[in-house]
Amino acid sequence: MTISLLLAVVLGASAPQAAYAAQRIAVGATFSHIFEQDADGQWQGLGVDVLRELAARAGDTIVFRLYPWPRAQAMVERAQADILVGPYKSPERLKRYAFLDLAFYRDRMVFYARREAEVPWHGDFAALGKRRIATVRGWHYGAQFDLARAQLDISEAPQLENGMQMLAVGRIDLLATNERNTTGLIDSLHLRESLAVLCPDITTLDGYLAFPRDPQFTAVRDRYNVLFTEMVRSGELARLGVRNGVLVPASDGAARPSAACSDKHRP
Repeated sequence: MTISLLLAVVLGASAPQAAYAAQRIAVGATFSHIFEQDADGQWQGLGVDVLRELAARAGDTIVFRLYPWPRAQAMVERAQADILVGPYKSPERLKRYAFLDLAFYRDRMVFYARREAEVPWHGDFAALGKRRIATVRGWHYGAQFDLARAQLDISEAPQLENGMQMLAVGRIDLLATNERNTTGLIDSLHLRESLAVLCPDITTLDGYLAFPRDPQFTAVRDRYNVLFTEMVRSGELARLGVRNGVLVPASDGAARPSAACSDKHRP
């Protein structure tokens, strides 16, 4: 073997990621502090920061695109995009996507009601009776909520903003949502004086990065899984969470009082 050929073999072995480098398309809906675009078109949020770091470490480039949430989910399920940003796990979604092992953020799922309403919510779904409840299309609310669906009067809002407006004008009695997405939207819609959160929380759910289940994505999913696990263990995810104002599982926020319940709804 010539010296030049030997050098080529050694250099090739020392940079295995270069052979896999690719442009990755990450899709999702606008999730406050997670995945969003500002007025100048700049991408921001914890999901954006995490994916930029992962792509850099993998030798990839990353492209972000916003879609309605059901469409973004369908694109990744059909392998038309590489990464879905922010889904919660559910039994149905586990059949559709290859999730990373560890979550990158944590959400409190809550009910919102009009401030003057008297709603008997103490954590018992059966007590809600025939209260009209809206959920957001394509969202998951946890196993307990799914079990209770048959006994609840539920309608779907196409987007969170629509659900909040339905609640404000009295078309529904309760809106099921997450605290993170709802807090800023309430202010922008000038609804803070008319809507309030109920206690206790519905549940707590973790958000993930997910890949298509198509076998051609197995290698990249596994590579990103290793890289993200390193980010979590090093404390880098926690630091990015603080910078973006997002609760992350690594911070063990479950031990702290719910920020949602600190502004408890009082009819």
